[in-house]
Amino acid sequence: MKVTVGNDGSFTFKCPGCGNWHTLNTPDNVRWNFNGDVDKPTFYPPVICEAMNAGGIICHCMVRDGMIQFLPDSSHHLAGETVELPDI
Repeated sequence: MKVTVGNDGSFTFKCPGCGNWHTLNTPDNVRWNFNGDVDKPTFYPPVICEAMNAGGIICHCMVRDGMIQFLPDSSHHLAGETVELPDI
């Protein structure tokens, strides 16, 4: 399993780039769409966040079919790379 799905329509995944947990609201919020597959998740639009507890790291990514693509404007070591989402 790569994501957990909350009763409130949110889902959470562990980010290998910034090391934080990203939690996104889905159906009720209508901002992100989720394909419902916890093993090969896809969601859109992309996520961008600033991880204040990680020294202000910027994390900008897209998740497609269980892979996380970090956009070049991310400020962590995986910027510009695509890796598999870790199991949780």
